[in-house]
Amino acid sequence: SASRRSSPSPARTARHTRPSVLPFGTMGEGDAAVAKAPPAEIVAKPKGPSKPRIDCIDGCRFALVMPIVVAHFARFSTSNKTALKILTQENVLVGGFFVISGYVAAYTSTKLGERAADEKKLAKPELFFWQKVMGYYPLHFVTLSVFTPMFVQVERWFKTPWTTTLNRAFLSFSMLQAWFPKEAEIWNQPTWFLSALTFSNLTMPAVLPAVAKLSKDGLKKVFCALTAVSLLQKISFSETSRFHVHNVTKKDTYPLIWNLTRFHPFWALIEMTMGIVAVREVMLDTPEERKKETVDPIYYFVAAYSTLLLRLTQFDFNDAMVRATLFVPLYTKFLTAVHRDCLAPNPSPITRFFGSKMMTYLGGLAFPMFILHGPIGQIFYKKALATRLWGKPMPNSFFPAYLAICLVCSHFLNENFVKNKKVGQMAGKVAQWLASKTEGMLQDRA
Repeated sequence: SASRRSSPSPARTARHTRPSVLPFGTMGEGDAAVAKAPPAEIVAKPKGPSKPRIDCIDGCRFALVMPIVVAHFARFSTSNKTALKILTQENVLVGGFFVISGYVAAYTSTKLGERAADEKKLAKPELFFWQKVMGYYPLHFVTLSVFTPMFVQVERWFKTPWTTTLNRAFLSFSMLQAWFPKEAEIWNQPTWFLSALTFSNLTMPAVLPAVAKLSKDGLKKVFCALTAVSLLQKISFSETSRFHVHNVTKKDTYPLIWNLTRFHPFWALIEMTMGIVAVREVMLDTPEERKKETVDPIYYFVAAYSTLLLRLTQFDFNDAMVRATLFVPLYTKFLTAVHRDCLAPNPSPITRFFGSKMMTYLGGLAFPMFILHGPIGQIFYKKALATRLWGKPMPNSFFPAYLAICLVCSHFLNENFVKNKKVGQMAGKVAQWLASKTEGMLQDRA
């Protein structure tokens, strides 16, 4: 059926685990505080409602990352222009990752059923920020370090000035490249996402408490306002450059304006905040509201991904317009619908699918795949490099093997690096050290 009644209590689905602080997030409750039992004369405060781990949100990440991985090198998989129009829409899909990042950040850092943020999580804003960064920087640093010789060698072949190469190295390692439209896609191109995300994370200690205080009415108004601001900028770009999609076989006419539109960290913050607003609406559901019928998430899922087909019609608006007006709002509705549905006594098939062990496992590979697929793709498809290694860029028939290599390498890194306890402990210590050196940076002290 298209709707079900939600369970009046989510306790039966609670599975408390240590959450990931990877950029795409994991829907867990958070690290449980270990405390001594209070003395007898002290009355312990009653605990608020517990947060169940929402595995189906984790599984959704793979449905975003896989088409993005395909899109970046799609022109090496087929020469069919119709197929390329559909496959090369990574600039639409990446909006979903910013929404999920905000969704998870708010779920793990604000209170369930209350209009308040988690004071313990945000008590030390600098530590909160650095913990977020150190959740993804280690893999970024290691990957960038391994492939830097390759990036530098390619630039030597093109006789790029050493000053430019050193500047690009600085921007890449410091994750500042998204602020510079000419350099946003240097070296490992997809990591502009981390650059924009880092700025958004810097604002979270201020954004999360502000949004958490809002009622459902306020949340709806803020979501509409954020959508309007985002859309206004996209219309500005469209009026200056083009309202319709570019020819997939040609370069953009105004690349710098386009890069400011799709890469600038401020627009990432807008979408991340939309994710925060969305999950807060679900977290404020009353027991009576949880008993109401919910819409099957598949309708929003199909609607969101169907927007990619607009390129085949006369409504082939540019990626920025589609992302702001259709994909992000619909995908956000899908996330809230699948969140509510997973708490229902009889979740829909799509919710069970995304919450399955297979999709949760693949969702865990989303971040490593996002970081790795760029450099791996350059080895096989960047003309200057592939010609020297293989004689020419790999043929279309090799593309499935490229995807398989990305999956295998992502699995290896996920199991041996991302999940490695020693790496996590080291990252935690670095976060604490950085927080101690920047104490007060994100606080207003009298």
